[in-house]
Amino acid sequence: MKQNIFHALMSGINKKGSIMKQISTPNAPAAIGPYCQAMSTNGFVFTSGQIPINPATGNIEAADITGQTEQVMKNLCAVLEEAGTSPEKVVKTTCFLADIADFAAFNEVYAKTFVNKPARSCFAVKDLPKGALVEVEVIAVCE
Repeated sequence: MKQNIFHALMSGINKKGSIMKQISTPNAPAAIGPYCQAMSTNGFVFTSGQIPINPATGNIEAADITGQTEQVMKNLCAVLEEAGTSPEKVVKTTCFLADIADFAAFNEVYAKTFVNKPARSCFAVKDLPKGALVEVEVIAVCE
């Protein structure tokens, strides 16, 4: 069974015959592990979590939640654009904060990007990769 799933993923076709496509852009940070920036299939794009790495430098440059959230939104928008979609077509977000006390400041930046108010979950977590204060992943309609 595992080999069949692996083969389907590697061939880009799932069990129902739908094509799965990896999304990659140099305008967002490269994956820092064994994953891709996003996958599209069946009219949707699923992004990996984006942290506030500036793709030009490979570093987290902002020290506060506002600056880091702004970079995360830039990264997500770049991945969505590469997939042929936009923030207006996002239907679900999952947000991770290193400190729930940053919730209000995070929301101010988030609301500027996701004006359509998609469904959302938001969690405070113990740690995020590279010491980031915020990470966001999305699911969007991709036509």
